[in-house]
Amino acid sequence: MIHRDDFSGPVNVASPNPIPQREMMRIIRRECSVPFGLPATRTMLEVAAFVHRTEAELILKSRRVVPSRLLAEGFQFRFARMEDAVREIEDRL
Repeated sequence: MIHRDDFSGPVNVASPNPIPQREMMRIIRRECSVPFGLPATRTMLEVAAFVHRTEAELILKSRRVVPSRLLAEGFQFRFARMEDAVREIEDRL
């Protein structure tokens, strides 16, 4: 997008394959060889959001976002699946 003059305006920069948070955490635990995870309570998320100076609402509200404009323009995602992205991060660590 940086190198294209014909591409302007708002763009959803998101995975072309959105998944629920529960599935995302299952994938992260599996790929990182963590056998189980503890669920986070609303209070825990609100405290974490306060510490990070953000809104808990961003974590608690669900939004299914698809990068329609990028897909329409033929953008090729390097890591279109969560598993691939987590493996890449894990390999770099």
